[in-house]
Amino acid sequence: MRKDLPPRYYLTHFHEFLSFFEGASATLLSDEAASFIERFKALDDDKQCTIVRAANRKYAIIDRTQFNYAEINTPQAQINSLIESGWFGDLTNASFNDIAGVLTKDAILTLLADYGSTQGLSSQTKPKLVTLLGNEIRANGWPSRFSIDNYLVCLFNDALRFLLFLYFGNTKSRLNQFSMRDLGVMRTRSDSVTDVARFESKSDTEAAWFYANHYTQIPFYHTETLLNLADSDFPSTEGVSAGFYKDQLLYALGLKLLDEDKQKGLNILRLADSDKGKEKWIRESYKLGSVDEVKSELEYIIDNPQSDTLLAFAEDFYARKYNKKRTSTVTDMLRNASRELSIDVSQNQQVERGVLAHYARHGIEGWRTENRLWRSLFGLTFWTQLYEEDTLVTEFDRRPLSLKQNNFYAKFETSIEALLSSLDTPEKLLFHIQKMATQHYGKVNSLFMWSSRLLAPIEALLHHGELQSIHSLLRMMCKDFESLRDGFPDIMVYDNGLRFEEIKAPGDQLRRNQLVSIQRLQQAGFEVAVTTVSWVRDPEQPYVVVDIETTGGNNSYNRITEIGMVKLIAGEEVARYQTLLNPQRRIPSNITRLTGISDEMVKDAPLFSEVAEDIAEFTQDAVFVAHNVNFDYGFIKQEFARLEQSFRRPKMCTVREMRRTHPGLPSYSLANLTKHFYISMERHHRALSDAKAAAELLKLAFEKDDEVNDLASE
Repeated sequence: MRKDLPPRYYLTHFHEFLSFFEGASATLLSDEAASFIERFKALDDDKQCTIVRAANRKYAIIDRTQFNYAEINTPQAQINSLIESGWFGDLTNASFNDIAGVLTKDAILTLLADYGSTQGLSSQTKPKLVTLLGNEIRANGWPSRFSIDNYLVCLFNDALRFLLFLYFGNTKSRLNQFSMRDLGVMRTRSDSVTDVARFESKSDTEAAWFYANHYTQIPFYHTETLLNLADSDFPSTEGVSAGFYKDQLLYALGLKLLDEDKQKGLNILRLADSDKGKEKWIRESYKLGSVDEVKSELEYIIDNPQSDTLLAFAEDFYARKYNKKRTSTVTDMLRNASRELSIDVSQNQQVERGVLAHYARHGIEGWRTENRLWRSLFGLTFWTQLYEEDTLVTEFDRRPLSLKQNNFYAKFETSIEALLSSLDTPEKLLFHIQKMATQHYGKVNSLFMWSSRLLAPIEALLHHGELQSIHSLLRMMCKDFESLRDGFPDIMVYDNGLRFEEIKAPGDQLRRNQLVSIQRLQQAGFEVAVTTVSWVRDPEQPYVVVDIETTGGNNSYNRITEIGMVKLIAGEEVARYQTLLNPQRRIPSNITRLTGISDEMVKDAPLFSEVAEDIAEFTQDAVFVAHNVNFDYGFIKQEFARLEQSFRRPKMCTVREMRRTHPGLPSYSLANLTKHFYISMERHHRALSDAKAAAELLKLAFEKDDEVNDLASE
């Protein structure tokens, strides 16, 4: 049930928002922002409500005809008064970013039509159309069809956006996050918040805002504005946080300028300290022939790496361009650490699950890991340092400052090393992790999602892995979390030893962050392989052909009355399963006439909840096959959902398979196909009989595939 917000709720949470700037952040306020707060507090409640309602809009433009709220006395009169005192102005004060926000692309094209032909403009992006509209408005005024009298611009928007940036640490968050919190839509963390400033100083804050604000506006800048920005004096930054926004803008601006003025674009990229800024400068400069300068830069990076990611790029680029190494590090990785595995083609939509199922059939244990294993292990091991010793600036922050600034180890080295020294056996580390998980289960954090299966791969790692290797990788994450927060291998397997595997289906590429994570795992002492998968028809892959009977066609409110399943391996039936089910509702008479299943027949039958475990076990690691598979799969998945359990299996449809392998038949219904291919049926519309018939169709499809493959190989 939706919660009702109390009267003047928005004004209450706006005062909560402003109270943030009375603490440590008070010294960071720009003169404009400080003036805004002072002027706002001097207003009466009705005018404050009016300002706050406008501030809660997504863009700085409001339509005053739609601006009537019961909590505001005479709202239009309040607006008139606020216009006179300089809080609102007309559209001539609007940024084109805000205009773009309140107008659709079609509306912009309609307005442009007033100035002439719009032929060819529909394919342009919205920012480009806004730029064109802005040029026309500056030259010729607003189109006659556009009534600007009803629209007002919040003249306090720049000050408000600065305050939002200082509070949230980004340019995207808005005041609606307070209401989302209070309505229960957004979970926040208030337990780790202390009165701490986000930036080092007022000048650092203003520098960060300069870069962040321009970065937000840059898609709407025309060439002249971009060139002027490139020639401006960029403010210096002190802290890591402000430096992040600087690098973000310099990279975006440099990319934009490469198309307009390549040398100027390179000059801007040269100023960036980010990994991707340095990489882009090196690549583009090398293309232009700055071979010696690039070589010096690469050698400096290799001797003084600022991150694992940049080091991996620099070593690879240097080896190939200057030592004439013919293959990249990625290629070497694929060659030297590669394993090949043939997996049944039915697994092509969930390849990692297919690989694990393949290993399970061969008695090899395996776990899905990816980033979740290492991020949860890191978060639970260092929960105290991250969420008790470190701080969040506001309750809406997800990542502690030390992770945002990538200086976690430098900040907490003594505490980290003392903890690792005390956790000197796998048993102690596991107990510590279990204790942290028990104490903090469900708490919001930026590292992992809680689940009942969270600890299983951690326990397997601690049971089968070397503690020294685990400590080594955790220490690497502490020192450079930014490079090691993702890119970890897909699965972990135990096969006479622990091994991590990155699974690559045909056409998949090994990304840079994956390469870095693999290299660091190897450096820590783990065995890592890149497993390349090829698709085959695996004779060991189980297929379970399913048919169900139901009380009706919609799985939202109808239920299953019977289920029949036939398991095939290598085309041979190895098991079957059948049971009636009590649907806990009346079976319609037309359904009884169709299936022969009556209320009397199912009154003593088991409930789905009583056979769910049997069904899950029977279909485990198998391909779920049915005639019109989405019907049967959807009903069974819905039944498991009612039990708050997930049901996920790879699917195959015998209708589609028969259309593919036997095209041109007049009908692909189960009854007509069985008649056409002389497949006997004991009783149509009974689950096991239909499942057995569909199993015969699946065999026919596979036989046709084998014939085609045999002809192709001759």
